[in-house]
Amino acid sequence: MAPEENGEAARLLRSFERRFLAARALRSFPWQSLEEKLRDSSGSELLLNILRKTVKHPVCVKHPPSVKYARGFLSELIRKHEAVHTEPLDELYEALAEVLTAEEPTQCHRSYLLPSGDSVTLSESTAIVSHGTTGLVTWNAALYLAEWALENPAAFTHRTILELGSGAGLTGLAICKTCRPRAYIFSDCHSRVLEQLQGNVLLNGFSLEPNVTTPAQHPAFETPDTDSPRVTVARLDWDVVTAPQLAAFWPDIVIAADVLYCPETILSLVGVLQKLSACQKDQQAPDAYVAFTIRNPETCQLFTTELGRAGILWEELPRHDQKLFPYEEHLEMAILKLTL
Repeated sequence: MAPEENGEAARLLRSFERRFLAARALRSFPWQSLEEKLRDSSGSELLLNILRKTVKHPVCVKHPPSVKYARGFLSELIRKHEAVHTEPLDELYEALAEVLTAEEPTQCHRSYLLPSGDSVTLSESTAIVSHGTTGLVTWNAALYLAEWALENPAAFTHRTILELGSGAGLTGLAICKTCRPRAYIFSDCHSRVLEQLQGNVLLNGFSLEPNVTTPAQHPAFETPDTDSPRVTVARLDWDVVTAPQLAAFWPDIVIAADVLYCPETILSLVGVLQKLSACQKDQQAPDAYVAFTIRNPETCQLFTTELGRAGILWEELPRHDQKLFPYEEHLEMAILKLTL
């Protein structure tokens, strides 16, 4: 195989691997490119490599996606093979047979590969809305913000980060694994989300600090910096939390992703940002980064208008270069840097 063909096959494998581990929509896979490659004599070898990089991937074997998802993927892979080759590929049918006999759980796993070779694995709900919340799945702006963080690790190194509305925890876990923060506080207000957050933190090898009322006064916050950050999962209701309670976290950086759902949520978010602006540390309030998918321009306009009324300065950050995680290409996303 020519070097350029080797390169094309490697890119194709990488695309299938990243999308499958993250359980992205099957329509997003490069099926047309696969069909073209399958017409080569090396088609069967390519399919076996895809199988090893997806269903048989060590991360997937340990933390599998939903049974329905794996079944659909393997069925489509078999269809592509049968459209080109007359001889069956036993490994594909054996893999499908294993999936067909498996039970479907209510939770599935999504895994995201990091440049370091490590990965972030999340246990998520198989439904977009579950237990009355959308916080049990990962949304695109969380991936976008994580990419920006990995491209700008100095913004988080040896800092204490407070995340508002952490959801499944993707952004924070990526930062904890790659940016060497001093401490990281995941937060949410929904009990089921908090329970899942705690599980995902532990799933990725981090220990949890006691959820004390004033973590800055906890003895662990006086220990020297280590490679592993101190991690806390905190219940935080934006409408009732007080400025002193927020100040107790001593945040250097505040982040949030995909939390601009509706006018009520925006008003609550701006309210908590106002309270955070009173959190002085060394005479400097924390910077904040808010990432969001631009679904409705009026919603984004309301957010910036309310920031202006609250006296919070903001600027939109340039789009970052690297595309590490699989998400919808056509989506328009943005990150605002706020000066609290």
